Amino acid sequence: MTMKWDTIETFENAVIQHGPLNNRIYLMKAGDCRADLPVRLIEKAREQGYSKIFAKVRADQASSFLKTGYRAEAEVPGFYKGKQTAVFLGYYLDKARSRSGDQSKLEAVRQLAEKKTDDGESNFSQLDKRFVLKQCSESDAERMARIYQTVFPSYPFPVHEPDYLIETMRSHIDYFCVEKEGELVALSSTEKDVENQNAEMTDFATLPEWRGLGFAKFLLAFMEERARENAILTAYTIARAISPGMNITFSRLGYVFGGQLVNNTQISGNLESMNVWYKSLE
Repeated sequence: MTMKWDTIETFENAVIQHGPLNNRIYLMKAGDCRADLPVRLIEKAREQGYSKIFAKVRADQASSFLKTGYRAEAEVPGFYKGKQTAVFLGYYLDKARSRSGDQSKLEAVRQLAEKKTDDGESNFSQLDKRFVLKQCSESDAERMARIYQTVFPSYPFPVHEPDYLIETMRSHIDYFCVEKEGELVALSSTEKDVENQNAEMTDFATLPEWRGLGFAKFLLAFMEERARENAILTAYTIARAISPGMNITFSRLGYVFGGQLVNNTQISGNLESMNVWYKSLE
């Protein structure tokens, strides 16, 4: 079966992703947006029958969205060149989507994660000597795609496709892996916004038979090292709110909880709420 991925396009001088997979419009880059962009997005969402708009904007752009009925769900200080805050907003065309049915569970995960803090560092010497951390190359794409196919039956971006992995590797995403005797067992990626000096730490996936060895923490620390080398000032993630492991991983490495995006992202066939975590790398 061929999956129809959401489309990325320019709309009213902004960059959006939209489609039925996530049943939403995602305002990825507002740029110097028009004053009526919040309304135009709602009109487009209604035309397409989407149930949510998810918008990421500078703090100084947020007021026009808030006045139009959007609600602030998360913030990342220093998102733009280490100085200006990003505000993550939600607008719900279907009120049922604005409510999480398992909010008590999600709150318990967040509280658990925030208690699990350490010095914010990962000692690479603690990694089992059978395993090696490395940055992926184009020759790894086929094996990477197979891991993502195994771990995520469906995903917001076409990480199942080797061509997509190679294309993004050449443009703006660094992929990382844990390797054992030439076999890839865990993956992650750093999606870089070089212009604004921020990066999303994302796409963590470990094969089922190798879970429980803390690979995500080692990968994240390794990703941070490389991000600093690329002059990235702020790292953030949008993690599945129901997943204790990933939320704890970010909290342990010194990330701060920035808010929750309700029923935001389609993963493995279901719309899931996502937690935003951020960290200054300066």
